[in-house]
Amino acid sequence: MKKHILSLLSVCALLTASVNAQSFKARHLQEATVSSLHDAMQAGKLTAVQLVQLYLDRIAAYDKQGPYLNAIIMVNPKALSEARRLDSLFKITGKMAGPLHGIPVIVKDNYDTYDMPTTNGTLAMKTSIPPDDAFVVRRIREAGAIIIAKSNLAEFAMSGQFSVSSILPGYSRNPYDTKRTTAGSSGGTAAAVTANFGAIGLGTDTGSSIRGPASHQSLVGFRPTLGLVSRDGIAPLAMTNDTGGPICRTVEDAVRVLDVIAGYDKADTVTKHSAGKIPQTYRQFLDKNGLKGARIGVFRQMVMPKNSDPQVYALFNKALDELRAAGAIVIDSVRVPELDTINKSFDTIPQLRRDFNLYLASLGPNAPHKTLASIIKSKQFHPYLEKSLLDAQADTLAPEAHKGWAKNLALREQLRQLLLRAMDSTQVDVLVYPSFSYPPRLIGDLNTPSGTNNNALSPPTGFPAFSVPMGFTYENLPAGLQFFGRPFSEPTLIRLAYAYEQATHHRRPPDSTPVLSKRKRKAETIQ
Repeated sequence: MKKHILSLLSVCALLTASVNAQSFKARHLQEATVSSLHDAMQAGKLTAVQLVQLYLDRIAAYDKQGPYLNAIIMVNPKALSEARRLDSLFKITGKMAGPLHGIPVIVKDNYDTYDMPTTNGTLAMKTSIPPDDAFVVRRIREAGAIIIAKSNLAEFAMSGQFSVSSILPGYSRNPYDTKRTTAGSSGGTAAAVTANFGAIGLGTDTGSSIRGPASHQSLVGFRPTLGLVSRDGIAPLAMTNDTGGPICRTVEDAVRVLDVIAGYDKADTVTKHSAGKIPQTYRQFLDKNGLKGARIGVFRQMVMPKNSDPQVYALFNKALDELRAAGAIVIDSVRVPELDTINKSFDTIPQLRRDFNLYLASLGPNAPHKTLASIIKSKQFHPYLEKSLLDAQADTLAPEAHKGWAKNLALREQLRQLLLRAMDSTQVDVLVYPSFSYPPRLIGDLNTPSGTNNNALSPPTGFPAFSVPMGFTYENLPAGLQFFGRPFSEPTLIRLAYAYEQATHHRRPPDSTPVLSKRKRKAETIQ
């Protein structure tokens, strides 16, 4: 009899958990933040298992059916078991495992994960399971986060215009208009985060690939100062520019991620420059009044009527008014006359062959390919990449051996000094401009202007740039406002971006992925 009573109590507990999860989903899952999820967990209204299952339900409903966002390469088969472990730990100790306890994260599939394949979007790497985690992935796991899925990308991270790969048939699609692009290369992460497939996301940015997708999906995207975040275990494209960073729905969540992933890593020597420049927590700079008295420089070279969509142009000018209304002093405009000449003067020097071969060597003896040449020979990559891969392989010189290498380094330093001089002479805290001067393009359209402004300043200088939602054009097409700052000025960028976000609240979820009214659950997912 006692055994039957215990069984009945267990069933009741499971039913109660299911009701709590249903109630939480209906009211709170859409646009949930790390803070709101932790509040629910601490109040006993939500477990990590329930949370993971809620997000898995949304992936099942919307990624390969319904709007068919095609953002996910692979769902983590161990996500629920990791959630159970964290729930057990929380029940026993009463303490969370870390600042991201139980938080499901979408990870771009060019970050190494020791327990899942890391494909870089390439069919040739379908079976490549790295020997260990990327530095950033290890950090988020140690903070208690759960990798719920690996997301699609522009294969080899080679395009900032779209997210298509050979590992996953078809393009990733923009949840705000599924006929349109997500941008690239972190488009799968951005589409998944905006559709609420996970709470937070990780992307990478060589030229545009965090800020572009964030802008096109009404998200917050941080490209940090080069050297603030380790690239160890991230499949490279060009190590002079590559960096990782958060893609989230709110500035606060992006800051919570940055707190976890920033820091020195002996495996990536560029991070030595971050020594002494990282505060105890970046959250201290979340000030909703942070725009009061701030001096904002308008970088009009990035947004002129002749090279901008009229609605994006109008939206940007409205954003300047919003900055003024929040107390900022707007300096219109700040210029670097030499910018166009400098950007046209860079020599194109492929780094992929050298950098990617070093990455492949780090995967150990079980890697399916040991060289870029082997991948090319396999023909297991998207056809659009063939010329780029062949050109990279044919260039047998080390990047530094090219006669243009020294010139490029000099141009980078010249641009850094000119930008700092322009900002110092006008005494501005940041520069602002639209992340894109045009709305998201139709999928397959490579003729009309993309309007990206992401490549010109931050990648060649290594300075930080954050994109935050600026509103919508043509009723439902997102646009992003970019804040560009001095090296290691993340505290300033956080203060201003957060204040702008809190003053405007431009983000809204896409209509294509509404709250699920019904949910199919297997008994084992709540045991």
